[in-house]
Amino acid sequence: MLQLLHIENIAVIEQADIELEDGLTVLSGETGAGKSIVIDAIGAVLGRRVSRDLVRAGAQKGFVSAVFIGLSSALCALLDELGLAGDEPDTLHIQRQITADGKSACRVNMKPVAAAVLRQLAPYLIDIHGQNDGQKLLDEQNHIDYLDGYAGCEALLREYRPKYQTLLALRREITALETGEQERLQRIDMLTFHKEEIEQAALQQEEDETLAQRKAYFDHAGRIMDALGQARLALSGDDEIAGACALLDRAAGALEDLKEVSDAFGGLAEQAEEVRLLAADLRDSILARGDNLDFSPAERELVEQRLDLIYRLKQKYGGTIADIAAYHDKITSELETLQDSDNRRDMLREQYRVQLAEAKQLAAALSDLRRAAAKRLEGEIVRELSELDMEKVKMRAAVHTGTKLSAHGADSVVFEISVNPGEPEKPLSKVASGGELSRIMLALKNVLTAGEDVGMLIFDEIDTGVSGHAAQQIARKLSSIAKKKQTLCVTHLPQIAAMGDHHLLISKTVRAGRSYTDVRPMDRLHRVDEIARLLSGEHISAAARRNAEELLSAAGQGG
Repeated sequence: MLQLLHIENIAVIEQADIELEDGLTVLSGETGAGKSIVIDAIGAVLGRRVSRDLVRAGAQKGFVSAVFIGLSSALCALLDELGLAGDEPDTLHIQRQITADGKSACRVNMKPVAAAVLRQLAPYLIDIHGQNDGQKLLDEQNHIDYLDGYAGCEALLREYRPKYQTLLALRREITALETGEQERLQRIDMLTFHKEEIEQAALQQEEDETLAQRKAYFDHAGRIMDALGQARLALSGDDEIAGACALLDRAAGALEDLKEVSDAFGGLAEQAEEVRLLAADLRDSILARGDNLDFSPAERELVEQRLDLIYRLKQKYGGTIADIAAYHDKITSELETLQDSDNRRDMLREQYRVQLAEAKQLAAALSDLRRAAAKRLEGEIVRELSELDMEKVKMRAAVHTGTKLSAHGADSVVFEISVNPGEPEKPLSKVASGGELSRIMLALKNVLTAGEDVGMLIFDEIDTGVSGHAAQQIARKLSSIAKKKQTLCVTHLPQIAAMGDHHLLISKTVRAGRSYTDVRPMDRLHRVDEIARLLSGEHISAAARRNAEELLSAAGQGG
């Protein structure tokens, strides 16, 4: 249960400490006094989305803290699992700070957490039935969720939904394979042509560099021949001039003769002989190279054709031979996949058949569980509504099972009701009035939360469209609910206000041009005044006070 709520700088509330007890606590006040702000503050500690507008004008930050006691075993287990258990085993502290720039900071038992953690804890703490829940009840898409919560379908749904998602993924892939057949065949043709063109070229790594060198050789054939000819002439000479080799022979012979005159010329003779031999070797190499020159026009054409082929392949498939090889590997893999699509499609269809059978089996189990629970839910809601001044009501939770699966299984659920004798059951949206819808929602909430671990229920103005005897019956029902779970009700009805075990008044004053909202508990005397105001409005008459006294006495509230 919620023991203490502390609010600072939240909207028009500068500061408030609200102590709450077991039983039914009613919250009342003038329209616009700030009752919804208290609910927003509670929503903040439950992890609901907040905005910077919630921070009081002029303040740097707003702050809400809550103390919960009497924690359920399931909540204690969750806190242990999250590493958030506090020093006091049966107490939970939650704080949330909202800054003026919209940032939020949360703590659980003094440990920083994300707002998502607060939302994870919320189902064990407080269930807020807001003013928009009636509209939610009118939306038939939500009815299956209500029934599933009552029937305990969570475990089956956790098993079913992954299979349903797998079915959707398989169906999408199968459809893509079936609808893309023409594109697949066209892609196979194109990639096959690319693959064969690359393979027929039989490229070798760095082949383009070798061919480029060979082409350069052909391109400079004249220059090469001319240079070799000049070198040969210089070394060998011709009929008119002596070449360097002949001159070196003569020089070496002359110096060799001097050795007979003096040993001092031996070194020169040896040097001359060495140069003569080197020149002779160079001459022989030049002659051999010249004799072996091959400037075949046929080979040149082949080299140029090969380079042209490599250039075209580079333009189409990659900037280098290595890139072309990588592209070949890639399309070979893709071709294998595309050519194997028939086998792939057959395999997917078999997987789909198996998954569908398993999903249908789980959907059938869900249908059985829902139908059995629907009968029990109908009986309990009818019993609750009979206690809410709707004795003649008939209600049906119609479970319709189709052949098409959805995220919920094969079922759709519609809550149908008859509020007048002799009338057939019809969908809620076509039958229920505002007051009837409030009572149906209250009955449904009472039934659905009876077995839940949530420690507190909040009803925010569920009295819309209700008056008279129906209001009295709602008040009694709220009192009955409060005997099982701590309950807070924001109300405008005197009957409900009188039934509260505790009564908090929300009032707004203006001081120095600023609005201030206060929350304070009331004793019996002040409760009489507040209930009289709810009965008669701003001008409270003596008759209204007597009526308020009677309502409190009838409710058994002594103060």
